[in-house]
Amino acid sequence: MFGKSNGNAPDTNRDSSSAQDVKRSIVGHPASQETTSSIGSGLSIVGKIVGQGKVAIFGHVEGEVHASTVQIGDGAQVEGDVVAEELTIGGRVKGTIRANRVKLNSTAVVDGDIYHRSLAIEENAQFEGMSRRQENVIATPSLVSAKPSAQAINLNGQGTDGVHISTPLVPSDG
Repeated sequence: MFGKSNGNAPDTNRDSSSAQDVKRSIVGHPASQETTSSIGSGLSIVGKIVGQGKVAIFGHVEGEVHASTVQIGDGAQVEGDVVAEELTIGGRVKGTIRANRVKLNSTAVVDGDIYHRSLAIEENAQFEGMSRRQENVIATPSLVSAKPSAQAINLNGQGTDGVHISTPLVPSDG
């Protein structure tokens, strides 16, 4: 890949196009090469995960997961909504699932509704919720939109973007 060197002397005649290709694939992540992000079994993440490549989860996630391809491994847990083109579940999910292709492996435990174009459930998988087939389950803009809705309000009186929201108390008539 980088050319051959003679003995211990440094190789000054390296193939620069190969080196540039390696650099480009590390820095630029070309579209032809899918990027995989992994959350290991020892990790616990609280928050929203948004990506365009593949996300492999083996740990615990509390929050939404949005990616092109999501794999939830055996022993992994996700508490929150999952949006993906393709989703494979081997662990536990508690939340609403929206994916074009959903596969529940035999070790999967799902507590929530599944909106899908195709759904495959292996024997011994556990699913508690509603399954609804839809042709256009996910919209591409929702995969890359990491900004929360302007109308979302936290219980502590702050908007999700950190802006304080004051809501006047109006006495009721009775």
